[in-house]
Amino acid sequence: MKKACLYLLLPLLTISVAACRHHKSLDDEDLTDGERLEVLDFRIEKHPKDAEAYAERAAVLMNLGRAKEAMYDANKAVDLEPNNVAYRLRQADVCFANGNVEDSYKALSEAEKLDPESIEVQLKMGEVTFYSRDYDRSLKCLSRVTEQEPNNRTALFMKGFIYKEKGDTANAVGLLGKVCDLYPDYAPSFEELGVLYASRLNPLAEEYLGTALRLEPTNTNTMYALAMYHQERGEMEEAETLYRNMLDINEKSADAWHNLGYIELFHYGDPARAVEYFDRALEADPDMEAARVNRQLAIEAMK
Repeated sequence: MKKACLYLLLPLLTISVAACRHHKSLDDEDLTDGERLEVLDFRIEKHPKDAEAYAERAAVLMNLGRAKEAMYDANKAVDLEPNNVAYRLRQADVCFANGNVEDSYKALSEAEKLDPESIEVQLKMGEVTFYSRDYDRSLKCLSRVTEQEPNNRTALFMKGFIYKEKGDTANAVGLLGKVCDLYPDYAPSFEELGVLYASRLNPLAEEYLGTALRLEPTNTNTMYALAMYHQERGEMEEAETLYRNMLDINEKSADAWHNLGYIELFHYGDPARAVEYFDRALEADPDMEAARVNRQLAIEAMK
């Protein structure tokens, strides 16, 4: 009799678990991505033509780092509702996450046909072409955004960065400076403007890179840029302090070890100490050619 009861309980337990999943709401902010995935799996199982569920599951899978699996769901949502702009945008995001830049741009082009005035579509087109370094095409898309939203932070920043990369200093300074003025808490604009000034050893570099570091105190890229600025100006103590700060955050920073070795060898004339630092750089990055060459120079100097 007990066995019979147990067998009866098992299907009831299964039904209970399924019902629990079914009644969970995706609007519940306390749900984990794993729980959201369970709810969406159940929803799609019951309603295999629910385009919204596929699109949402693609987003959850992306959050979980499962971009390849998300591709099926993103495509399925578009197949079910090809005229839905939001699903085309989701498809573009998933394609880009999988490294399919052209497919991402195709999805965005289809979205543009459906809604030519969409700022979100133009901005994403600008971002995709920006990250794939198709700067001319990116500028066209981003300019359409700033025509409608002159103070759009993302568009202004990317345009400024592109002009910097293309060597158009005037436009780069103007746009990045505008972002700094409009969005004083946005560290990347201060960093890029600081890097631009540092390349010309302009004292404004210290101001902008210093601001970027105050906003993001553990950003080693900004630290490195500011350290190099000081090093190029012969301000070795300031540079060394920043390189050591980088090592406090990441003790395997090959760039920091190498540059400390460079300072020891060429500024302080201590090849033995320089070799120690170059060794640490090569431990962190065995393929760092500059560390290998300078290490050999230091060994020859000791002889």
